[in-house]
Amino acid sequence: MTTVQSPTFSVGRRVPDQPRPDVPGLSIRTASLVAGIGLLAMAILTPYARFVVLDGLVTPGDAAATVQDLAGSEGLFRSAVASLAVVAVLDIVVAAALFHLFAPVDRVASMFAAWLRVAYASVFLVGIGTLAGVLPLSGDPDQAMEGIDAFYDIWNAALILFGAHLMAIGYLAFRSVTVPRVLGVVYLVVGAGYLIDRFGTLLLSDYPINIAAFTGPGEIALVVWLLLKGVRSPSPADPPLPADRPPAAI
Repeated sequence: MTTVQSPTFSVGRRVPDQPRPDVPGLSIRTASLVAGIGLLAMAILTPYARFVVLDGLVTPGDAAATVQDLAGSEGLFRSAVASLAVVAVLDIVVAAALFHLFAPVDRVASMFAAWLRVAYASVFLVGIGTLAGVLPLSGDPDQAMEGIDAFYDIWNAALILFGAHLMAIGYLAFRSVTVPRVLGVVYLVVGAGYLIDRFGTLLLSDYPINIAAFTGPGEIALVVWLLLKGVRSPSPADPPLPADRPPAAI
């Protein structure tokens, strides 16, 4: 009698690329470039909106001064809101591109990671809508400040989903034979940093540290790899390389 053993699963085992999902017109080169360029754009727009504009206009604990600064820089404030809205849309685009890249490793886990990022973007958009509604409240400084605080509260809550997404991507990168394993480790650490910080602020009123400030820059590592992968990977229409010049490996 023939016995059939169930397949074993090992987190540490690297998974060879399997046939990729049939996405008409989307090559691996295109998916890498879409994800890399999208993440790079977000790495520029988010700090601009958060640290340059909002931190420059919002005075914590002083609603009157905040409303006065917003009224004097309305165009700048609107540009921050628009930048954040673009970031949320790019999150959805990047989620789709990363799904296409990592589906050969584990299609279910890749889909789960993509939906986590889409869910994050959806909650983030709710917060951005709250922020956009602050300007009409300039006649009531306290209410305007409550709207700004609500935006940050919603964003911080959404980052729990974002941290979980990063950990899922880290897991997929760690198991992939295409992506350097170190990127998987980096993303697992970055995702864990977001989760620890967000749950820390929820559970402790005076949470004393900000782990993401140290681990967050690690997100750039995947951006660089994706852009290099997209530039170096030949498209289906590219002619084959000469025999004495093998394809570059990353």
